[in-house]
Amino acid sequence: MLTKKQLDLLEFIHVRMQRDGVPPSFDEMKEALDLRSKSGIHRLITALEERGFIRRMPHRARALEVVKLPDALAQRLGPPSRNFRPQVIDGDLPTEDAPRSGDNFGRDGQGGVTPLNPVEATSVPVMGRIAAGVPIEAINQMSRSMAVPDAMLAGAGSHYALEVKGDSMIDAGINDGDIVVIRESSVAENGEIVVALIDDQEATLKRFRRESGAIALEAANPAYPTRIYPENKVKVQGRLVGLIRTY
Repeated sequence: MLTKKQLDLLEFIHVRMQRDGVPPSFDEMKEALDLRSKSGIHRLITALEERGFIRRMPHRARALEVVKLPDALAQRLGPPSRNFRPQVIDGDLPTEDAPRSGDNFGRDGQGGVTPLNPVEATSVPVMGRIAAGVPIEAINQMSRSMAVPDAMLAGAGSHYALEVKGDSMIDAGINDGDIVVIRESSVAENGEIVVALIDDQEATLKRFRRESGAIALEAANPAYPTRIYPENKVKVQGRLVGLIRTY
């Protein structure tokens, strides 16, 4: 049995994960639940983790995964997303008779080789690096292309990818070196993570908020301040729809 606050937090995390693909920051959780400090969020998260509803993901600052939902909540909101399923191929370097790298095969658990289910993918351009920290020079040239699973692409429209440089979005589960997948868009809703172009010169990856005729670009790391710009200084270049990480 969950308390109301535990249930409210679980629902908030689940809805944000379904919308953004990344968990909300502790500040956003605190604001959503109208708590005075982050310590209350820590206690609620610990309680949800102990009850098996969420899991903290290792090596990622404050990153969470919703494991399950109470029946009533699952019926109303749908089950937690399970889009990412890595397929691991065991073994040493391929021999002459073994499948080569790039062949669509995997181990069957009995020592044999079986075809893996094909994954539909689309090639998208990688447009260089984007700053998750102090803004860097705007990105406008394709450096290469990469295949992105179709399930990650958000409906119709053009998409592109960027390599993240910096750590200002770590509390949103976005690390230095990650590849973010962006859907091109010139508009954004408050709370969305966007590629923002500042003064037509500098690009950055931040959470977007419009406040009283100004644009706030919020980091997800307390070491970086929120930056406020006049509306005419900021152009939205796209919304975050996916993230790719290699180890």
